[in-house]
Amino acid sequence: MAIPPFLAELRSFVGTRPLWLTGVAAVIVDGQDRVLLERRADNGCWDLVGGILDPGEHPADGVARECLEETGVVVEPEALTSVTVSPMIDYPNGDRAQYLDLTFRCRPVSGEARVNDDESLEVGWFGRDELPELGEYALRRLGLALEFEGETVFAFGGVLR
Repeated sequence: MAIPPFLAELRSFVGTRPLWLTGVAAVIVDGQDRVLLERRADNGCWDLVGGILDPGEHPADGVARECLEETGVVVEPEALTSVTVSPMIDYPNGDRAQYLDLTFRCRPVSGEARVNDDESLEVGWFGRDELPELGEYALRRLGLALEFEGETVFAFGGVLR
């Protein structure tokens, strides 16, 4: 799995210690009300399409870049649906990270969904009633994006608003 150059450089100083990073994720919904998901190469689990923002990158640009890089699909971000904090993630190589996750609802503009890099084992479109097994955190963000009614969800005082 590719690690962004800025992160590889940072890891050369801090090793595998926990890092606080900014992540973006896409809930991509097509005209048939299907969602595009990826099965990750690092853990074999199905998840939302997404990744780490590059330094100075705007979040909507980053989520569009990640979608294209990982799935070959060009998307247009339509709304920031949630701002959440991931659980601490332990990667197979020993790295640890926790993410401020910005989840966007996106619509596909062009491209054919395919595995487009080494970060995914497979990608696929799924109807809401035929989703593969997803982790609790991904399911929560997916649900918030699918139920989005114009108000971004965030936590304050430990309570989602």
